[in-house]
Amino acid sequence: MNASHTPREPRSFTPNDPMLRMEPPDEPAAKVSPSTPGEWSPNAGQGAAVSARGMRWGVLFLSAAAGATVLGIGASLASYASAALARDDWVGTLTLACLLFAAFAACMILLREVSGFARLAHLARLKQDVTTSLARKDREAERTAALRVVELYRGRPDLSWGISRFRDHARDVHDPGDLLGLAEREIVAPLDQQARAIVTNAAKRVATVTALSPIAPISMAYVLVENVRLLRALAVVYGGRPGTLGALKLARLVFTHIIATGGIAMTDDLLGQFLGQDFLRRISRRLGEGAINGALTARIGVTAVDVIRPLPFLTSQPPRMRDILAEAMKPLISRAKPEASGIQSK
Repeated sequence: MNASHTPREPRSFTPNDPMLRMEPPDEPAAKVSPSTPGEWSPNAGQGAAVSARGMRWGVLFLSAAAGATVLGIGASLASYASAALARDDWVGTLTLACLLFAAFAACMILLREVSGFARLAHLARLKQDVTTSLARKDREAERTAALRVVELYRGRPDLSWGISRFRDHARDVHDPGDLLGLAEREIVAPLDQQARAIVTNAAKRVATVTALSPIAPISMAYVLVENVRLLRALAVVYGGRPGTLGALKLARLVFTHIIATGGIAMTDDLLGQFLGQDFLRRISRRLGEGAINGALTARIGVTAVDVIRPLPFLTSQPPRMRDILAEAMKPLISRAKPEASGIQSK
């Protein structure tokens, strides 16, 4: 046998021997692995179960309380309306007239929302057909798409001259893509100028209100309302006319496009390049928030133009965010420079 495998001989030791080392006893197996299949531990998952039960009961309580409140308010209104309708005097007649007007207004709101969704879908289909005809170089499909653009804006006084010029020169166009380019120059380009002015004014208002508002929730609410108004105004310019729900759907499409293209990071980089990082660090917090919100509103407007526009940019240049910022930030920069100079002198 090898010497390395020779068993050690027994040795004697005393309990107080300093060379003696004692190891702590092992933990019970039930505490080490409480999740072993077939075994149960009284403390296993107790905290998670209590937390989950508490969360479920809290949600159930809030849902039941909110439902009871809504039902109570509805029952009270129904009781008041029934009591008013049961009267044979002028109160019952006036209540019936008010309910009829409310039902008519609800129907009109519903029709407006449906019409808004339909017009937004029509713009999206038209842009898709234009892109397809250009990719295939199909002259017949291109002519059909151009006539659909004319039909979309027929009856608008501000575009009557452009539509007339398009009809006068359409017969002289023969190359693929030139007919839609003519429609863009004569019909859609004037709308681009209106859209650019709307985006610039919205960014200017958002930047100014955010910088001057002393209460942050008020400025945040204003930014939200102003951006929704911006989207609706741009949709109206290009022939969308969405309702409230249509504007929210349009906002979802715009923000999806912004996130997909990294537009938020581009906005921050462009704002830093335009104003200067050192200048942004020196201005006050409120003015800095105004500049950021104004730049984000400009980014939303530029993206909305790209989403809503019935034609892709063929011969015209898309609106540049740098140009919009240069005009929208003028009031804010003129106000921030004295403050930045004062901070620097201190």
